[in-house]
Amino acid sequence: MTQNVIADWPAVAPKLISVAAGRAPADMVIRGGIWVNVHTRESLPGHDICIAEGRIACVVGDAGERIGPDTQVIEADGRYMIPGLCDAHMHIESGMLTPAEFSRAVIPHGTTSMFHDPHEIANVLGLDGVRMMHDEAILQPVNVFTQMPSCAPSAPGLETTGFEITPEDVAEAMTWPGIVGLGEMMNFPGVAAADPKMLAEIAATQRAGKTVGGHYASPDLGDDFAAYVAGGPADDHECTREEDAIARVRQGMRSMLRLGSAWYDVEAQITAVTEKGLDPRSFILCTDDCHSGTLVHDGHMNRVVRHAIACGCDPLIALQMATLNTATHFGLEREIGSLTPGRRADVILTSDLTELPIELVIARGRVVAKDGECLVDCPHYDWPDTARQTVRLGHQLSESDFEIAAPEGANAVRANVIGVVENQAPTKALKADLPVKDGLVEMEGETIQIALVERHRATGGVTNAFVSGFGYKGRMAMASTVAHDSHHMIVVGTDRAQMALAANRLAEVGGGVTLFRDGEELAMVELPIAGLMSDAPAATVADKARKLGEAMEACGCTLNNAYMQHSLLALVVIPELRISDLGLVDVRTFQRIELFEALS
Repeated sequence: MTQNVIADWPAVAPKLISVAAGRAPADMVIRGGIWVNVHTRESLPGHDICIAEGRIACVVGDAGERIGPDTQVIEADGRYMIPGLCDAHMHIESGMLTPAEFSRAVIPHGTTSMFHDPHEIANVLGLDGVRMMHDEAILQPVNVFTQMPSCAPSAPGLETTGFEITPEDVAEAMTWPGIVGLGEMMNFPGVAAADPKMLAEIAATQRAGKTVGGHYASPDLGDDFAAYVAGGPADDHECTREEDAIARVRQGMRSMLRLGSAWYDVEAQITAVTEKGLDPRSFILCTDDCHSGTLVHDGHMNRVVRHAIACGCDPLIALQMATLNTATHFGLEREIGSLTPGRRADVILTSDLTELPIELVIARGRVVAKDGECLVDCPHYDWPDTARQTVRLGHQLSESDFEIAAPEGANAVRANVIGVVENQAPTKALKADLPVKDGLVEMEGETIQIALVERHRATGGVTNAFVSGFGYKGRMAMASTVAHDSHHMIVVGTDRAQMALAANRLAEVGGGVTLFRDGEELAMVELPIAGLMSDAPAATVADKARKLGEAMEACGCTLNNAYMQHSLLALVVIPELRISDLGLVDVRTFQRIELFEALS
């Protein structure tokens, strides 16, 4: 079965009807389970699910004659039968994995549908990169739907990407079989200002009858927010407060509540349903960004649903938010999201609706995982050399590339500093008074250096600034070619020589994440595909990511999932302060600012 929505319906409908009518045997019957009906929010004991051609033919009290000599019978033994879980907004690249290996990692956790926005690879390889992700996605044994990236660059004029996405690119992608909409429209100032390019992308999506994804990362719920909603985005996952979620749904948007590896935004917003009593149909659960360690050790959408329940959400409502609500939002309610006739047979067996152990996973009528083990092959795309040779620095970097010259004659400076906030995507715009030695600005205390190294066009450009909040000690540096969204190279360190070592090492291996201390490499995660992903198994990547986390901790960083914070320091569409290849960006005003201010 392909990703084409209902393309196979004329071929399969006669068989479904015959099975439902009892005139033909089913291919598979799941017998004797509790049917969790997310349309009516009921748990109905004593039901059988009859499956044919990879779809549900009927759900009945007794399959009876529908069980033939060749019917595969799965005994539910009184367990709950729930729909396969859907991740409404996510970036596969954040797992450091390709679509195939990401699928292999999440299938045992019960995720059978993903809506991914590959805007990370779009920034590196443009439309060709999106097509590569799309083409591997449609090979998978579960539903991996693609949203065409909308914003590369995310903030025109404030960063330089490897490639730019155009309205023509969007229009072309809307004809591809696995494209279900437009990825998050991050340029919210552009939409609010009626930028013709942004509106052209939205129009191309709407003409195709597909969903426009949103991203409004400002706390301002006034005129700019009203203008953004009027521009067409249909959802938003950037909410962090209850009032954010309420504002979205009141305006007819879906509010996507995310729990990723480092984003903990469900608890603050789920109260809109659990305490304010708002209709849950407009609320959807998602992950946004999950790294491989989270996928291997903690789970995926099952983790999000369990968390929502722990925050006081009724289990059946939480399941609606991770199944039917998602399907409805993307116009796929007749395809996925519930255990009802005609839908793809994506089914989970679980013995507990609160703890949600994923005991058996069926996707498109095929057993794909049991007791935490993936039982199916997840085919790989043949990634070309153009996708594996993307780190171009222009020259061998040295300590001098990371020097920050003080204003002439200054003995001290007042610097604008990026402040890291644990477990949240936004940063703080801080200030620090720093000493000057031999004409160079020195690091002091919590304030250390950050650099963005241009890696797409071999310009040799290095932008230097300051960051605070990681807690690093000693002579160290960490470098990453995962640098949302432009995906140049971010280097953070307490020592300029270590920063040069780390940056040059990533150029040598073709991308990834590395950490150096006192001239020694403590950890390395190789990401040879676009400098973003590995085609190694998730467990292998997770083990290397674990060692990276341990190395960060050994260097003094105790933040939860600090790597995610590191990777977002160049994301110039989320307040308050970020770095780009063009300098420091104040995202509150969407303007570049100087590194130094006058001392009072």
